[in-house]
Amino acid sequence: MKKRIGIVSYNIYCNFTNYGSALQSWALCQSIKKIAGNIVEPVLVDYCPEVLADKDPLNPVANMWDKDEESRKMCELTLPAIQENYYKFDKFYHKRFERTCKKYTAQNFNDISMDENITGFVCGSDTIFCIDEFGGFDDQKLNEKLKNFNAIGLRENQMIPYVASHVDVPVQRVIDPTLLLTSNEYDKIADERLENEKYLLLYSRRYNPHMEAYAEKLAAENGWKIVEISLRAKNAEKTNRRMFYEAGVEEFLSLTKYAECVVTNSFHGAIFAVQYSKPFYVFSRELCDTKIKELLALFGLTDHLLVSGAEDKGNLNDINYEVVHSRIAEARKKSLEFLHMELTSCF
Repeated sequence: MKKRIGIVSYNIYCNFTNYGSALQSWALCQSIKKIAGNIVEPVLVDYCPEVLADKDPLNPVANMWDKDEESRKMCELTLPAIQENYYKFDKFYHKRFERTCKKYTAQNFNDISMDENITGFVCGSDTIFCIDEFGGFDDQKLNEKLKNFNAIGLRENQMIPYVASHVDVPVQRVIDPTLLLTSNEYDKIADERLENEKYLLLYSRRYNPHMEAYAEKLAAENGWKIVEISLRAKNAEKTNRRMFYEAGVEEFLSLTKYAECVVTNSFHGAIFAVQYSKPFYVFSRELCDTKIKELLALFGLTDHLLVSGAEDKGNLNDINYEVVHSRIAEARKKSLEFLHMELTSCF
């Protein structure tokens, strides 16, 4: 009989939805089924951490990181798209996963084994260890919690020495779960083409005037339309522009797949540009540079990180994706072997 294991992340409940957060859980579930589906059955845990319990994704203005008046106004103007986007995400979580029957919080999480017949957990989220997200960690408490893990795979090198020195379990660097699959596997859920004209996809997790100016310049030089996923509602007034914040997960995959080029300041925006072998640049973003730099180093594309846009050396189309995907395949193999080893030994 297969053992049910819970996939735990910070994604179903949120202030703003996040494509990477949703897709890393989906990719992790698919990967587990592929490498150990004969012994385990992954179940997405309907889990709400306390830090997100009071957030309203249908009206996220009150809890925005950006507190300036213009950013708040842009969010308010985008509210209809934000709400449509949220319902699409909710459908994705219900349609694409087997989920726990109940919602779990810190107060009732200990009941999950009895309620759902779950024998163990795989935690697949960088946010779990994001110090900035939670206002800091108590080292003593963190060290104690780390002892609950039978193995720890870390995406960035930065935390490996610390974690390895505080646990007696295997610790290994692994790739982001979204890289455990190939583009062919994402094609199974991606929508058909949504925009007939040639376009540049501008995916902004936070407003950056330098990134916007660079994308507009690049699009104008190549005669491309801009499809934009951002809260910058006033950009809808610009010519040759389609605002698409309401895009669901499946639509996001399609918009990336069929773009001529991707300009983003999103970690997972860069990942899916590479998954679909697209010319791309990723712009620096506060709190994200460490993971973005390590990601680009994995790809061998460190020169595709921009700050102002002036650093562009004209190498947008000079990506040898045969080499890039070979590097990813090697890292994927090691990560899947680590995951398989731990699944078979622990469950």
